[in-house]
Amino acid sequence: MTANHLEIWRKCLEVIRDNTSEQSYATWFKPIVPIALNGSVLTIQVPSQFFYEWLEEHYIDLLRKTIKRFLGPDGKLEYSILMDSTDRSYTMVMPGSTRNNTKNPIGRPAPETLSQNPINPFVIPGLKKLQIDSQLNENYTFDNFIEGDCNRVARQGGLVVAANPGKNSFNPLLIYSSTGLGKTHLCHAIGLEAKRLHPDKTVLYVQAEQFTNQYVTASKNKNLNDFVHFYQMIDVLIIDDIQFLAKKTMTQEAFFHIFNYLHQNNKQLIITSDKFPADLQDMEPRLLSRFKWGLAADLQMPDVATRAAILKRKLYHNGINLPDEIVNYLATNVRTNIRELEGVMISLVAQSSLNKKAITVELTQQILDRFLRNSVKEVSVEYIINVVCDYFTIPIEQLAMKTRKHQVVQARQIAMFLSKKYSKASLASIGKQCGNKDHATVHHACKTVSDRLETDRQFKAMLLDIEKKMSM
Repeated sequence: MTANHLEIWRKCLEVIRDNTSEQSYATWFKPIVPIALNGSVLTIQVPSQFFYEWLEEHYIDLLRKTIKRFLGPDGKLEYSILMDSTDRSYTMVMPGSTRNNTKNPIGRPAPETLSQNPINPFVIPGLKKLQIDSQLNENYTFDNFIEGDCNRVARQGGLVVAANPGKNSFNPLLIYSSTGLGKTHLCHAIGLEAKRLHPDKTVLYVQAEQFTNQYVTASKNKNLNDFVHFYQMIDVLIIDDIQFLAKKTMTQEAFFHIFNYLHQNNKQLIITSDKFPADLQDMEPRLLSRFKWGLAADLQMPDVATRAAILKRKLYHNGINLPDEIVNYLATNVRTNIRELEGVMISLVAQSSLNKKAITVELTQQILDRFLRNSVKEVSVEYIINVVCDYFTIPIEQLAMKTRKHQVVQARQIAMFLSKKYSKASLASIGKQCGNKDHATVHHACKTVSDRLETDRQFKAMLLDIEKKMSM
């Protein structure tokens, strides 16, 4: 039988995945959509000209060899480049075959002419560009952002962005995680480093809620053009908690045009979110597609050693000295997020100082019990994996191995199901921690467990037993 375009591209992806990192595969190949197969020419759709150029520069040899492997020596790859602003596309043949050197027949809309003195929504009208307050917190630096396996990709990506804002492959840089794991700290650190290395560039940090309020005010005052033009002046724009724009159609529209202008003019965008882009709801699809153009990096709950290092750095900066025994005890027993870890530390020091008591393990236990009783418990994916592996007597490392052994597969699926149920981690983050699986695999695992719970009493009893162990 003659293979269709979907089958050919699926086979290509299998080869590509084996020859690239998971991060590169997710960023540059998963968004591609196969469109048609005409003879020996496979047409694929990519989201932007930038996306096409990146593939051409970094993966052209891999693509060429892979296409020829499945389509023969005459195999060619043709790109259909989606132009979201016009809902049309144009095509370019892959270099190395019969490249089409024709310029974009549709082109990009010319940017609007900027006002000479747009209204500054942060201070007062009339301020010049260099007088814009960056709104960055000077305490949130790279020096006090501890690196670990939980955040290495995001931190290193941030350093790349700060070193060469707007002219790197990570534009936009999207950082996502649950609450309290350091998104805001990291984006401030990137902004501060960019300002230090490029004092001529205008850097601005703004929360999405603040951005929305400014949009509403500008709309009421009938100066939306000045609002948009102000943001088009920024060289490095940091938008924190982008999920706040959900269901705000007109605000998203304004941000869409700002995003396009900045990106097309080699200005840097840094965005944070509480979810992976694919998991964000009530957001314009064309915005979500743009969020995938650069690097999407997550922050996970740090392991015990990293949590201890973070505590020690916080204590040092506050001039507080705690025994290593206490620091390790806190790092081991607070598994929710870094913000709560810091809260317990502050409560412990305050209780010791006000009551003139020595800081001991016993006092730490009392404070910890009281603190955790008064806070909403959120279980980390790391903790769930530990409980599940302990229940099945499986080494944690085995959960990440490629195996069809029933016990391992079942344990992995249960860990994914319980992580989705009890943690705030995104499906992408859960998959990454459960053996570097993708979003779709986690979704399938959760459905498999849910279906089995309805029909298998023994399985349901086992799951309840695991949940009881989680609460102990």
